[in-house]
Amino acid sequence: MIKNILVFSVVFFVLFFVSFSLHNYVIENQSIQLPFSLKKIYLFHLAFSLLICINFLVLSTVDKFFDQLGFIYLVTIVLKLILFCIIFYKSIFTEDNLSYNTRISLFVPMIIFLLTEAVFIVKILKKKQ
Repeated sequence: MIKNILVFSVVFFVLFFVSFSLHNYVIENQSIQLPFSLKKIYLFHLAFSLLICINFLVLSTVDKFFDQLGFIYLVTIVLKLILFCIIFYKSIFTEDNLSYNTRISLFVPMIIFLLTEAVFIVKILKKKQ
């Protein structure tokens, strides 16, 4: 289990550094001003996705919870979206019109981390079967 936690951590941190650096480079190259901190967006997704994967790894060892892990994952996705909206409410919802580039800059980290998180969750669920 410790090995899996280290693998999750390394993958998510490498994903954070690479995707944030590339995204930030593109934003700076095109001289786009974002009403939010791109680094904070990426850090939120890094922390929450890593936390979800580690918790699922631990919960997969408990037979009582294993059958419900799919439903628990759906709840965590909704919780992630709600917390994201609460934390970044001011920078997202108080702006009158978010430009296309700004909306994409919010969407890209979410998709990157959500897909990676889903791959790890599937591996956890398949390993137990």
